[in-house]
Parts: sequence; C-alpha cells; structure tokens
Amino acid sequence: MQIGYGKLSVSNSDNIGNESDGQFGRNDGSRLVPQSASEVLQPKQAPQPPKRSRQARNGFVVFLNFVMTSIVLSVIAVSVIFFIGKKNFEKPGPLRTSQTIVIKEGSGLNQISTQLNARGIIDSDILFGIGVKLHGAAGGMKAGEYAFTSGMSMNDVMETIRSGKGIVYKITIPEGLTTHVIYQRIAANDTLVGDLPAMLPEGSLMPDTYPFQRGTSRTDVVKRMQQSQQQFLAQVWKRRTAGLPVKTPEELVTLASIVEKETGKSSERPHVASVFINRLNQGIRLQSDPTIIYGIFGGEGKPKGRPIYQSDIKNPTPYNTYTIDGLPPGPISSPGRAALEAVANPSITKDLFFVADGTGGHVFAKTLAGHNANVSRWRAIERRQKQEIAKRAEEAAKAAAAAAAKAGKAN
Repeated sequence: MQIGYGKLSVSNSDNIGNESDGQFGRNDGSRLVPQSASEVLQPKQAPQPPKRSRQARNGFVVFLNFVMTSIVLSVIAVSVIFFIGKKNFEKPGPLRTSQTIVIKEGSGLNQISTQLNARGIIDSDILFGIGVKLHGAAGGMKAGEYAFTSGMSMNDVMETIRSGKGIVYKITIPEGLTTHVIYQRIAANDTLVGDLPAMLPEGSLMPDTYPFQRGTSRTDVVKRMQQSQQQFLAQVWKRRTAGLPVKTPEELVTLASIVEKETGKSSERPHVASVFINRLNQGIRLQSDPTIIYGIFGGEGKPKGRPIYQSDIKNPTPYNTYTIDGLPPGPISSPGRAALEAVANPSITKDLFFVADGTGGHVFAKTLAGHNANVSRWRAIERRQKQEIAKRAEEAAKAAAAAAAKAGKAN
C-alpha cells in the first residue's frame, strides 16, 4: 500500500482501482459506493435456497427412500415386539398351585396352548404358540401327563412338554410269578391303557420294575418285558459255564424257573442250581415240589392253604419231576436275572440234596443219609413252629375272651 499527498492508491489488488470523484472504482469497472453506518446495519434479503437436483426429484429415488425408511421402522418395531414378547415368555407364569394335566396323543400346538391357558398354567395361548414356533419346538411337543409347579414361565412349560419328562409311574413284577399272574397285575393297573396281547409262553417275560407314563399301553409294557428277557438271556447264554447239561437257552430258562421257585435268597441260587446241575449230570430226577404244583394247577397256581398231598407227588404230569426224567417241557415261572445267571454259572459242589433250614434258607447234603438227617431236623423245626403258632393263637383267644368279659362287666 502506498499513501501519497491528496491521493489514496492501493496496489497489488485485483478489485480495488483508483479514486475518481470521491468514489472508488473496481478493476472490473464497477464502482465501490461508500455506505453509511445505518445502511450497513439494515437487514439484507436472504439468498434463495439451491434448487433440488433433477436426480433428487426422480420418482424412483423417492420410492427407494420410502422403502428404506419403512424397513428401518419395521426392524425397530419388530425388535421392540420381540424383546417384549421374549420378556413375557420367560417371566414367571400365573400358576399359584401345582397342576397336573394330560396331553393326549395327537394333540396339536393350538390344542395344547388352549388347554394350558384354560388351566391357568400360562396367561396367553397366542404368545405361547408364537414362542414355541420361534423356538422350533412346535413339532416336538410330546403327549403324556405333566406336573407344572407354581410360577413356571412359558419357556419352562414348553421345555417340560418338549422333553417328554412327564409324571413317571412304575409297575413291579416280582421274580417267580407265572405269566398268568403277571398279566393279572398288568390288567389291574388303572394308569395303563388298552387291552393285553395274547398270553405269551411261560418264562418269556423278565421280572423287574418298569417305569411308564400315563397313556402307555399294556401291550407296550408286555413287549418291554419280553425284549428285556430276550436281551438278558442272549447275554447270559454267551457267558455260560462250559459243559452244562442244558443244551439250549430255552432249557436254561426252564431250569432257572425251578431254581427261582425253590429259593427266594439271591445268594443261595447258585448253590441250588448246582444241586440240579449235579442231578441232571448223574441222571437223578430233580424231584422239585414246585413242578408238582405247576403240573396240577398250571399258571394259575395252587389255591392258598392247599397242601401238597402224597397223591400229588405220585401224580404223573408232564411237569412233575418226581415222575419224569430230566427237565419238564417248559418253564414253571418267570425267572429273574439272578436265577438265570445262577444256572448259567452255578456253584461247583457235589451236593445232591437240600431242605429248608427254618431261617428262610436251605441246608445242603451230598448223600441221602445226610439229607435224611437234615430233613429230620427240619421236621422238628416245623413241629416247634406249629406249636408256637398254636400257642400264640390260644393266647390271643384267651386275651380276646378276657377283653370281652371285661367289657360285659362294664356294661
């Protein structure tokens, strides 16, 4: 900038030129007009906004913006609904006291949801149905009887039904029962459903405790018992002792059924089995009392209190081992695992006889003389037991008479 006398000049500027008549000129020819302070402070008109581009005014772009906005809003809405629904699906339910319901075979999700809602186990059948579908469990809801405790969430209810872990019942079949008696027990169980299958052969069912759920058929229980017996028999037959006089699995079951009926003590079964094995090997008749009873009464069993008569021992039947050689034609009961194992792997003894010892077990002998001595001792024990029973009965009768006399005097 250079300052001279009487003139103002500005150098090195593209816009401001020389002073002329009290006004300043621009290099581009326009004039720079001085403004007063009041003029400077006056508001000026705002510039016009820029016009939208042709691209922004395009209809497709407008539609695309609408679609994107809708998608974003939908995602937000779905997320909110999902969060609220998940929270309600997992929160404690309305149930205050335990409830038990039966879901029938073939029930669909809608039926199950309605049933649960009607019993107050869940508070929304619609939300429950949606939740089950989202968990991929709609096709996995199992029939059965289920117990639901207070406060169970819909998620807990779903998992309980999906697991199939309903209320478990049990039926116990003791060792030594005949097929006829086993069928009677199964028929009498009110929790099982349906009819029994045709009577299976004696010895083809495995005695055990079988769990089941309500709605299980009686046929299913019988099939399970049959399969259990077949599986165990196959295993025990493979690991049997070599040289046994039983030549087939069926003969093993037959002898095991006799062992089962002769003793209720598990520890004694291998010893009892050895006696019968020794007899078979030596060609001596088995002479087992339970075979007499089965030969006369079959699977229905001897009437309670009916003794075995001498005529019964001599009565020839296909099962009476006092009158036949070797094994009877089939089992006389349903032997358990211990009896089957005992025959497959008996104790190694030379015993040929056994008789009750009065304690629930038996005493064994190698010779007839030793056996007769054991029998004499058993007869003496029997007499004492009968005397004690008669004495207790007499004392009970006297006590009852004294009580009655005392009551009569009081009146």
